[in-house]
Amino acid sequence: MKKLLSITLAAALTLGSMSTVAFAAETEAEILPGNGQKIGVSMPTKDLQRWNQDGDNMKKMLEDAGYEVDLQYASNDVQTQLSQVQNMISSGAEVLVIAAIEGSSLGEALTMAKENDIPVFAYDRLLMDSDAVSYYATFDNYMVGTVQGQYIIDTLDLENADGPFNMEITAGDPGDNNAGYFYAGAMDLLQPYIDEGKLVVQSGQTSFEEVATAQWKTETAQSRAENILSSNYTDKDVDVWLCSNDSTALGVENALAANYNGKYPIVTGQDCDKENTKNMIAGKQSMSVFKDTRTLAKQVVKMIGQLLNGQEVDVNDTETYNNNVITVPSYLCEPVFADANNYKELLIDSGYYTEEDLA
Repeated sequence: MKKLLSITLAAALTLGSMSTVAFAAETEAEILPGNGQKIGVSMPTKDLQRWNQDGDNMKKMLEDAGYEVDLQYASNDVQTQLSQVQNMISSGAEVLVIAAIEGSSLGEALTMAKENDIPVFAYDRLLMDSDAVSYYATFDNYMVGTVQGQYIIDTLDLENADGPFNMEITAGDPGDNNAGYFYAGAMDLLQPYIDEGKLVVQSGQTSFEEVATAQWKTETAQSRAENILSSNYTDKDVDVWLCSNDSTALGVENALAANYNGKYPIVTGQDCDKENTKNMIAGKQSMSVFKDTRTLAKQVVKMIGQLLNGQEVDVNDTETYNNNVITVPSYLCEPVFADANNYKELLIDSGYYTEEDLA
């Protein structure tokens, strides 16, 4: 696991305020033109807003660069994704870009890709248990967790406040390798306060296995949150709810609206989904870690062009992401911080959303 990063709230806000500049700098990177090569792009589902954006961004940028694109969504069904990737290989894809539903479930397709000398890019989710993975492109997932954890520390002033404060945790999909990094980044910062008794998890559920949310489903997160609230918070307040992403945060926010009458807690998130951004504006969610899908898509398109043109492929991490077989050369984009104070600059001024999107 990466070394613990200490990021103050001020620094995180600075990252957010620099987002437009950072996006411009990253998107200035040269994309080499394609020559009609077929690129297979496999996305997990259309049920989450971010994967629609990722798929659309990848398709547009690849086509603009001169590639043919076979974009498919797998409806969060592993066998469907496996079949789709195999069909991409059979139909002549020269490169595969895969955002896996479950990182360890595509072994047959990856073996087939290797046998056909087809490079494989793991997109935002590491493909596990295979030596057929050429590159991995993602955001700094451990940093996502540290930004969430530091937000809680600074907002509650845990260094100086007496406490105790009640906290609950909702993490992500155990089949998604990233979920462990998000959880670890936050908990590495928060665990000392739990050990000290300044943060108290009334439900007693703190291990990743206890707090994980299968397939990041909003309904699953909501059901678990409702049970926690009814069992532990009928006569006390919950002060903070650490949520690893926006779909789980939305489930917690739905549960709070339906089953909780106490002081409203700090709620963290990730992805700046539209509904969650609206909730931030309305005071129902405190923050979200913004991972600009345009930045990630453009980086992958750049790497594909470098690979197909025989150039050195950009990576900035060759140590962190071991998939149980190999350590995969990776490019980590930097996430930025969003809340009700800076969302206009971060999301609207950069063109990610319009005012109407968030009305």
